Amino acid sequence: MLACLSVGAQAQGKLEARYSASLAGIPLGTGIWVIDIAPDQYTAVASGRTTGLVKLISDGSGSGGARGTVHGATMAPTSYASSTTADKHTDEVRMTLRAGTVKDVLAEPPLIPSPDRVPVTEAHRKGVTDPMSAAIIPVAGNGDVLTPDACKRKLPIFDGRQRADIDLVFKRMDRVKADKGYQGPVVVCTVLYKPIAGHRPERPAIKYLVEQRDMEMWLAPIVGTRVLVPFRFSVPTPFGLGVLQATYFVAQPQPTQAARQVPARAQTQ
Repeated sequence: MLACLSVGAQAQGKLEARYSASLAGIPLGTGIWVIDIAPDQYTAVASGRTTGLVKLISDGSGSGGARGTVHGATMAPTSYASSTTADKHTDEVRMTLRAGTVKDVLAEPPLIPSPDRVPVTEAHRKGVTDPMSAAIIPVAGNGDVLTPDACKRKLPIFDGRQRADIDLVFKRMDRVKADKGYQGPVVVCTVLYKPIAGHRPERPAIKYLVEQRDMEMWLAPIVGTRVLVPFRFSVPTPFGLGVLQATYFVAQPQPTQAARQVPARAQTQ
């Protein structure tokens, strides 16, 4: 009886993570990400702001959230929202999705019209996920979640304005240690960026990201689930290495509703 309950009790978990962002070792900002994984649904909320000297130049903050359903090793987003403010300029995106198709989207301000911009069609809004849900990575099977196979996937992302594919390719296994919380193995994926629509192909920043082969995403597990999320993300830039890294990464398994309803006496039999 106890063995059966342990499986059920490990079906969901909650993560609270805090991140710091830096460029060439110079602090840029901090953020918080909270994820709840249940047997049939998930929610994720995040917020962040600029810090240090950067704040004197450009005061910025932002928040966002996503929710969706869980079907085995598949996560299907149903809604996504983000809001950022920098120097009193606000950017907002609202989306609803169903079965991988964007049903409604509001993005303010809209993209600036340009003759060299690749137009976004209805086809580009199908078979996609939102930026936050894309970073919550379920792993199929019953064995170890930290394997090279965790990196073997394509993430088709629509952010409300642009459509892109992110290919993850296994690079190596590594270890991490947060200031508080998780310490242990991670799987490191090379991140390859392929813009599909909504972008301007001749922009130097787009060309740079397309050609980049040294972007990395370090994936760590949420205890109690078969889900991995980024512990660290890094991208080389002309100004130095840009890094987003967890300093606090605390995950806890959450008992399922069925497990909570089992009498304490029965759990010991």
